[in-house]
Amino acid sequence: MNKLVEIRNQEMMCRERALLESERRAFWLAKAEEWEQRALDEIAFHFRECNGASFTAAAATAANESNHV
Repeated sequence: MNKLVEIRNQEMMCRERALLESERRAFWLAKAEEWEQRALDEIAFHFRECNGASFTAAAATAANESNHV
């Protein structure tokens, strides 16, 4: 999750730069959107990893139980 914190910090810095640099506002907002998408991708990856591990463990448990019947 440290990676997510770093990504969100980058997004925040880009949004702050957009406020400070009005002539490059569009550029910094676009960069912030890219970082936001990276954060969403990181969250999705984390949940896929967690759910995949849970699914694998549950399938293994079910297989072991059916073998002992």
